[in-house]
Amino acid sequence: MSLIVQKYGGTSVGSIEKIRNVAERVIEMKKKGHDMVVVLSAMSGETDKLIRLAQEITESPNPRELDVLVSTGEQVSVALFSMAVQSLGFKASSLLGHQVKIVTDEAYGRARISEIDTRRIMEEIRKDKIVAVAGFQGQDEKGNITTLGRGGSDTTAVAVAAALKAQVCEIFTDVEGVYTTDPNICPKARKMKKISYEEMLEMASLGAKVLEIRSVEFAKKFKVPVHVRSTFTNKEGTMVVQEDKSMEKILVSGVTYNKNEARITITKVPDRPGIATKIFVPISDAGVVVDMIIQNTSEEGLTDLTFTVPKNDFKKTMNIVKKVAKEIKAERVMGDENIAKVSIIGLGMRNHAGVATTMFSALAKEGINIMMISTSEIKISCVIDEKYTELAVRTLHSAFHLDEEPK
Repeated sequence: MSLIVQKYGGTSVGSIEKIRNVAERVIEMKKKGHDMVVVLSAMSGETDKLIRLAQEITESPNPRELDVLVSTGEQVSVALFSMAVQSLGFKASSLLGHQVKIVTDEAYGRARISEIDTRRIMEEIRKDKIVAVAGFQGQDEKGNITTLGRGGSDTTAVAVAAALKAQVCEIFTDVEGVYTTDPNICPKARKMKKISYEEMLEMASLGAKVLEIRSVEFAKKFKVPVHVRSTFTNKEGTMVVQEDKSMEKILVSGVTYNKNEARITITKVPDRPGIATKIFVPISDAGVVVDMIIQNTSEEGLTDLTFTVPKNDFKKTMNIVKKVAKEIKAERVMGDENIAKVSIIGLGMRNHAGVATTMFSALAKEGINIMMISTSEIKISCVIDEKYTELAVRTLHSAFHLDEEPK
């Protein structure tokens, strides 16, 4: 029939019973004539447990050894899954990242995949086996074990699907698909039947936790159809695919939020060439990713500079900026960790006016002040006080009629 890649996350393989259920589910697809490649995460909580063990040894584990340690979680999952399949009378073989030859760069803990050798997987498939591939891991050019970072099994699955030219990559998780917003804070959130790669990329980068952003990048680059669905039901989920004309009719597809940001303001910065470089190069060198940046003239020859960074990098960034501020003779540095970013995403924004006005008016009616604004072709983001996050999400969801089924 066809080759299908499936990925099951930690909650899907969190116990022996759940691993057996996954094995039965995969076998059902095998019975229908499909060649099956299954990518598995570590059992839920296992990676965190391994990291805690490392931290009991030392506060700063060696990155190479830490990757060797945490990669064992996926090794357990694929071995147990293969045993479960075999106990049900079908052939299976587990393969680790270095056995598949998932080649990455040398960035331990956040490695990026450069190539995948599919020959070993295809050898096992030709033997009529279900192939279980350990997610989250690979090896660099020197043969060292590397890991891909949080959510890395999604990336493994889509990359493997791309390399194998699979019909589809199915991502099984504990939710039934991609929703118009977080159903935990907005009961009227709807599951979408399909969403474009571009919209999913924006949603993933802006706080939606359904798919890891690099997996969407792979899917878009290699045109891999991705089906996000639940391990615990047989319902159809959400297809992540190339955009089509019908998608552009929908003005806004989703609302996201991110509470993991902090705001830093430097006042009365000398307004001359090279100053921004002096501020942001040390921040970049420290591995901090800056998101939104706003510059306002405070008085002649001086400017106020405000930007956002991940909350867990806030203290480190404040220390860097305070030092730079003294060097450039800025007035002072202020920080705020009690912020959130709410965003609207939709392909329809490209061709429709008034989207920003609707967003700003809806927030204003609820008395929600906007501190910062950022836009792209298909998204608008606003920084607001964190305490208004849930209200803002529900308000915007209603303002753009996402409570209703699209016509």
